[in-house]
Amino acid sequence: MKLLFDENLSPKLPRMVATLFPDSAHVRECGLLGRADEDVWEYARTNGFTIVSKDSDFQQRSLLYGYPPKLVWLRIGNCTRQQLVKLIATYEQDIHALDADPFESVLVLS
Repeated sequence: MKLLFDENLSPKLPRMVATLFPDSAHVRECGLLGRADEDVWEYARTNGFTIVSKDSDFQQRSLLYGYPPKLVWLRIGNCTRQQLVKLIATYEQDIHALDADPFESVLVLS
């Protein structure tokens, strides 16, 4: 399972969670920085990523279009990269379960 981190998150996060989620990327690495949400959505869908974002627009898009891609929606305020890594590590099994669940498309972490 690979995660695609939205531009509202640190571009260092994919490397920081690489042992948990190899082959993850940041939108910056994929040439998507500043692109519309629908472009990020389509890239994630086409390339087998789960989007990780604080942006509620992706949650709304998920309700409209379903999956793929799936979404890990971070419902937390300002925090450090280390706090985000800890949150993702704490919910690692839930994130993997989201990927395997044919009925769920969004996992909310707070």
